[in-house]
Amino acid sequence: MKILFVIKALDDIQGGAERVLVDISSGLANKGHDVSILSFDRSGGQSFYPLNKKVKRVSLGIGNARGKTTISEAMARMVAIRKTTRDMNPDIVIAFMHSAFIPASFALAGTGVPVIASEHIVPDHYKNKKIEYLLFILSRYFVKRITVLSSSIIESYSPILRSKMSVIENPVHAAKLQADPIGKQKCKKIILNVGRLTDQKDQETLIKAFAIIADDYPDWNLRIIGEGELRDGLEDTILSLNLKTRVFLPGVTSKIEKEYQAAQIFALPSKYESFGLATAEAMAHGLPTIGFASCPGTNELIIHGENGLLIADGDRAGNFAQGLRQLINSDTSRKAMGAAGLKTIKPFKPDTIVEKWEMLIKASLKKNI
Repeated sequence: MKILFVIKALDDIQGGAERVLVDISSGLANKGHDVSILSFDRSGGQSFYPLNKKVKRVSLGIGNARGKTTISEAMARMVAIRKTTRDMNPDIVIAFMHSAFIPASFALAGTGVPVIASEHIVPDHYKNKKIEYLLFILSRYFVKRITVLSSSIIESYSPILRSKMSVIENPVHAAKLQADPIGKQKCKKIILNVGRLTDQKDQETLIKAFAIIADDYPDWNLRIIGEGELRDGLEDTILSLNLKTRVFLPGVTSKIEKEYQAAQIFALPSKYESFGLATAEAMAHGLPTIGFASCPGTNELIIHGENGLLIADGDRAGNFAQGLRQLINSDTSRKAMGAAGLKTIKPFKPDTIVEKWEMLIKASLKKNI
């Protein structure tokens, strides 16, 4: 099959959806399919995540691929998507995230090229983005299927969208080296967070929770891996709580495995997630995990008391601090929960997820589904 993926940006982007696209496109190419990726990056760039050499790149270089899209950029991109797709003549187009599948679905209307929209977020994202959500609803009339990351996500969307949704989870790679949740030989143990520095990820709560218990556990530090618009505010919070020597914001890294391997606890205080890829990756490294019970995505991966802890809302920082305290105080619990997490992520092996994508693509080409 000739498959064209579309995504807004791929170069120097360390997001979860970008990683998934690289994994899926590379996996399909390894199975013998003709795979290309179209993005709005400038030509000559390089994907943050290693891309299979069999996968071809098409970089349109229209507008700022990392910034907010203007109306003129959106129109220019739609024209370019339609022209490029006609020139390439793929069997199917798979567009990742609403920033790509909304323009792609409208651009390819009437061309006869089927489109699969791959959504990587939950409805909470659209609460204050009514126009985006309306465009999402309208786009469903021009796509074959919409993939989401869990059955509960399907149920959270409106019925008009549910009818076209299918579940395909994110792939999670097995870790080459496991973490040591006990950390006996470490003079400083690590609570790890991985994610964009945004309100959604709510690292502010994590820093405040750590501040509550920091004096009681001088041999524990907090590391937050990621970049985002809230960096300045988080740095101010760290300074105001006198945690400059205990909480670290090293930015992004291409060697994230080393961060997981060095940690003893993985903490994700997100308000919402679609799948919780970082949580799953932490589990793949044998780490105990902690997150909020109200957080979609997180509450589907973490089984309270088995592979991690699910914390109640209310006093978010105070409650999260108590959960951290519980994990820090029990070497036995950390080790047992880390081992249980390895079993949790077994169904998400990359080969299994690539096969699900292949089946959906074939079904989409055979008939209207």
